[in-house]
Amino acid sequence: MAYERSVSAADHDLVPESVWNIRLPELRFGRDATAELPHQIRDIGVPDGAHGLLVTDETLVDVGHAGRVRDVLVDAGLDVDVYDDCEREPSVAATEDCISFVRDEQGEAGYDFYVGLGGGSCLDTAKVTRSVIANGGEPLDYIAEPTGSGEPLETSGAPLVLMPTTAGTGSEISPVAILSVPEKEIKEGISSAHVRADAAVLDPTLTTTLPPELTARTAMDALGHAMEGYTTHEYDSLLRPNDPADRPVYAGRTPLTEMFSEKAIDLLSSNVRRVVHNGDDLDARANMLQGALFGAIAGLTAGASLCHAMAYPVGNKYHTYHGETIAVLTPASTIDYNSASDPSRFADLAELFGIETTGLTDREAADELKSQYVQLQRDLNVLPSGLNELAGIEEEDIDWLASQTVDTQARLLRCNPRPVEKADVAAIFRDALHNWE
Repeated sequence: MAYERSVSAADHDLVPESVWNIRLPELRFGRDATAELPHQIRDIGVPDGAHGLLVTDETLVDVGHAGRVRDVLVDAGLDVDVYDDCEREPSVAATEDCISFVRDEQGEAGYDFYVGLGGGSCLDTAKVTRSVIANGGEPLDYIAEPTGSGEPLETSGAPLVLMPTTAGTGSEISPVAILSVPEKEIKEGISSAHVRADAAVLDPTLTTTLPPELTARTAMDALGHAMEGYTTHEYDSLLRPNDPADRPVYAGRTPLTEMFSEKAIDLLSSNVRRVVHNGDDLDARANMLQGALFGAIAGLTAGASLCHAMAYPVGNKYHTYHGETIAVLTPASTIDYNSASDPSRFADLAELFGIETTGLTDREAADELKSQYVQLQRDLNVLPSGLNELAGIEEEDIDWLASQTVDTQARLLRCNPRPVEKADVAAIFRDALHNWE
């Protein structure tokens, strides 16, 4: 596989990147931060009496979180409709349903503001809906070619606040919304600064109803963001775009993202066992939500890499949970394969996991990291042992998965610290069939 570490045209000068930047929503974090949602909404320009849409799913309606959020807004004098038909791993068609709901209720102008409440699927649905309503057309207009038309988003649209109920996906700060395209067995992203929310309100009390298996799945996604962000290319080892407007949203690690990675890995690895085995431990829930936020700032700015690139074909074909897929692929991809790119950095990563590395070579430390990461998954007792247990994936499925990875995930592979070809990816998938027996 030949891919460039630049997103620019063929005539691009081979000049190293020398600038990094970071853009984030306004962030509000803490227990019962939900109570401050009306203040947050007004702070981003929503006037009194405005009419908004809460985008969520039926489960969050049933457990009471959606009603809690709506009541806070209504009590503050805002008018709120609810769309509760979000689906897991949303397809293009599913987001079109939400967009149609908005147009039926409010016409082409849409609502005055939007609130997304839920896991990454609900948040991505809210992001796509807001963007398409503001820019017109349909979601496929803004998905890259050849799947979509690749049109740029010109505006962000009405204010959007995202409220995660899981500690893992990072969608609340991400400039990307991931959609499945079932007829092509692929996942695609709408990637633009205009996709990013205006604000995020992170309240640990909204995560306490998440069951152990979902807690573990989303935690592994968060840990993947942090690990991939910590080990991806430095920003100045990539190529500078001809136009700053063309700088990709995944732009390599920086001193800032490294700090967030380090804290995220510490918070997540030291709290995930507690929170999976006792979901009412609010201190652990808060630490996990904060760790997931920090991991997202790191990984979704520096860039997710090989593991996420491999996870998308698996998730789309087999309809697996994204976090579980990250969990089973990380040992073979992020740790085993990529550690050869910079063994000393992976030795540092082992220390962040709390591993005593005194007397170990860098490669031995990386091997111990892999072992301890697998042991963490086993201790949680709710995650599959590999791709085979995850989705019945076998040797004969690997060639297609490897082809899909290298053919459709160039935006992620660009940041991977070690170049990969199809044969490499196939070998990694093979290693990930069974992480333990």
